[in-house]
Amino acid sequence: MTAPLPARSLNPFRTLAQYRNFRLFWIGQTISLIGSWMQTVAVGWTALELTNDPFMVGLVSAAGTFPILIFSLPGGLVADRNEKLRVVRISQALLLTEAAALWALAATGHLTIHWLLTLSLFGGVLLAFEIPARQSLMVELVGKEDLPQAIGLNSTGFNLARVLGPTVAAIVIARFGIAWTFGLNAVSYLAVLIGLAMISLPERRAVSRQTGGSIEGLREALRHVRDTPPLPMLLLIATVFSLLGVPVITLLPVLSRNVLGLGADGYGALMAALGAGAVTGALAIAATGGGRETGKLFRVASFAFPLTLIATALSRQPILTGVMLFGVGLTMIINNALVNARLQALVHDAVRGRVLSLYVMVYVGSSPIGSFVGGWVARVANVEWAIGGGALLMLLFAVWAFRREPRLATTD
Repeated sequence: MTAPLPARSLNPFRTLAQYRNFRLFWIGQTISLIGSWMQTVAVGWTALELTNDPFMVGLVSAAGTFPILIFSLPGGLVADRNEKLRVVRISQALLLTEAAALWALAATGHLTIHWLLTLSLFGGVLLAFEIPARQSLMVELVGKEDLPQAIGLNSTGFNLARVLGPTVAAIVIARFGIAWTFGLNAVSYLAVLIGLAMISLPERRAVSRQTGGSIEGLREALRHVRDTPPLPMLLLIATVFSLLGVPVITLLPVLSRNVLGLGADGYGALMAALGAGAVTGALAIAATGGGRETGKLFRVASFAFPLTLIATALSRQPILTGVMLFGVGLTMIINNALVNARLQALVHDAVRGRVLSLYVMVYVGSSPIGSFVGGWVARVANVEWAIGGGALLMLLFAVWAFRREPRLATTD
């Protein structure tokens, strides 16, 4: 009689202890992301202070992500045909220069809305190449078996930074001025660059050699997606949820000040509540990898996400809004992490960078459209409609998607 397999540890940090390369990557990346979230708070608040226009807040946010919509597919080709670790190192070094430029301009009083837009666009171009390489690098750091846990931990670091970054930013802005949020972000990039420099990958896994032209390479990735259900619906969910869910983040400065009557510190607290919920969800995924009930959990999160967004739009009390934003963060990250994990489980290594660039394009690249439309709706109607109206459309789409593709609610 065969002995039962031992149960896997539910320690969410097991993958960090097991894989040195992933540990170096995660620590450096998390420290750097704290700085990035500080900069996100500073950019949104600066745009509002410079223009007093919700539309411009949305436009600045869109400028930081719109290039991803255009350049992420070439970024995927670069990731598949070069050493992914090297691509990430170069991109992170250039992102440091963007943060340093914002710091210098803000500290000298020369930061205008035009500079803010220009540097946000520059950062977006860099991320279009960095994100596909970083996403496809994950499997080289931990292997396929522990990939869901690594994705969960990566999301944990991202959202831990979302909690700490705005909190630290609020303190720094109040005591030292907004310029220092950009400065500390520039310094934080040193952590990720040191971690990346210490990572050592086996030569046989470091580079994926590809043949054929760029157009044929993209066609190969598209054929793989088309012929591997439920990949098309997973990508569609990523698109719609990003498009309709991003206004709550983009317009949170407007909701905080104009609806709830809060200042920069209150805005930072609400961002922290959103991040705390996301950390909770990410730790659950890191501990279990989604577990045996992945499909059911995915369905619950896909419906709960828009419902908590609607409740956030209807709230007029800061504490209640914070509670609702915790729920938004929780359900959003579970949905995102499970889409990412299920997608990566279905993708062949030979096209991983290109397929993940499609995911980045539709998920991150849809954000500027959502930010732009959300800002426009907030201008012509109000911020509550910009957040709640999109959430209602998201809920209706979720009902259609799970009826159209029943495999979404099953475990792969």
